[in-house]
Amino acid sequence: MSSEENAPLEFIENRPFDDIEVGETAELVRTLTAQDIDAFAVVSGDVNPAHVDVEFAEGGVFHKMIAHGMWGGALISNVLGTQLPGPGTIYLEQSLKFLKPVGIGDTVTVRVTVAQKHADKKRLTLACTCTNGDGAPVISGEAHVIAPDRKIRRPRVTMPDLVLHKHGEVHGDLLARAQRLAPLPTAVVHPCDQAALAGALRARDLGLLEPVLVGPEDRIKAVAAHNALEIGGLTILDAPHSHGSADIAASLARDGKVQALMKGALHTDEIMSAVVSKSSGLRTERRMSHVYVMDVPTYQKPLIITDAAINIAPDLATKADIIQNAIDLALAIGIETPKVALLSAVETITPRLQSTVDAGALCKMADRGQITGGLLDGPLAFDNAVSMRAMATKHIVSPVAGQADVLVAPDLEAANMIAKQLMYLAGAEAAGIVLGAQVPIILTSRADDERTRTASAAIAALFSAAHCA
Repeated sequence: MSSEENAPLEFIENRPFDDIEVGETAELVRTLTAQDIDAFAVVSGDVNPAHVDVEFAEGGVFHKMIAHGMWGGALISNVLGTQLPGPGTIYLEQSLKFLKPVGIGDTVTVRVTVAQKHADKKRLTLACTCTNGDGAPVISGEAHVIAPDRKIRRPRVTMPDLVLHKHGEVHGDLLARAQRLAPLPTAVVHPCDQAALAGALRARDLGLLEPVLVGPEDRIKAVAAHNALEIGGLTILDAPHSHGSADIAASLARDGKVQALMKGALHTDEIMSAVVSKSSGLRTERRMSHVYVMDVPTYQKPLIITDAAINIAPDLATKADIIQNAIDLALAIGIETPKVALLSAVETITPRLQSTVDAGALCKMADRGQITGGLLDGPLAFDNAVSMRAMATKHIVSPVAGQADVLVAPDLEAANMIAKQLMYLAGAEAAGIVLGAQVPIILTSRADDERTRTASAAIAALFSAAHCA
């Protein structure tokens, strides 16, 4: 066998004009996926609802989503540019007839056949046909190209990975579910800037919250007027300052007049001090903790991270409460049996690394019913918690590894860094609440946008509905 016949797949080569014969063919086979449709729509900008809107497409002529016609045309271009004639080909003209629709799951065979050679200008005419799995033609046409006049053999270029992710898809699903519930009566604490007030009003307009505004009435009205925000009909409870706003809001929750608290334009420690105060009546036997629900483009499902905001260096008992809070939230948002990964730097219990010892103890606590509702495993390094490939490489046998729903960090610093890295380096979107008190606390950051605030409100509404059911 010659070296060319044994050419590795990582190379791409052509057929020069003089080597090509009339009747010569080349083909490829491709099965259409929903991701193909999305990718083509993103690149081309063609968002015709027949291709990208399931509800519209099902009511259309074909009663299903179909590929863009030019997706098939692009496959023809693929064969011409990579096989016959291959590298160096110059496209001159292409005619296409679209004979049948191509739906998701259909397998298309693309074939080009040399019909004519024009030696004076080294041009080719090629018949182009795409057929479906039944052999029926779906596209036919004719291509005119200038064929390369010399042999070309080049390394096949490795293209970047294409990650298709609809921003806000995970949170959008939670929002849709929360909108089916009655609005959650919520004290909005000190909404004295545009972001805090607008976020609460947006949650109201979406049917998530029934806001009670707690803070300096004159300032709240001034912010609303300056930013053209409609607060007519809302209850405003006047408070002299942010500390007073937090105290009044906590008393509303204690007396059952609201079922959630939402942080406005005040520091986290102000609202949390009012909640954890022994006189607030909002404390429970369980330690309070913050829970992020993250929408990560490269992860296939919601990813919960805890605790990134409340407990700085939790001991074993506090970690048990942190885990139980996260499991309760996971159940509330529809995760049937949450898979909980207890993170550390290694996968083995090492006495010198306290987080590994804690992980082992927490798993045994779950075995004995001290933590319920979830499936725990650890210690696990971050990669083994979220990557099946990493898990397999390290020969880890675990029902949690590679597919965790919940990541429990060893301390606040680690959890905060994990969450922020996912946000700023991986394009993740985060929403979160504080649990462990009598009511959920929507603890948004001053830097959070309206969408994050809305998603956090939806999570609080879902948790409250599940907790009170």
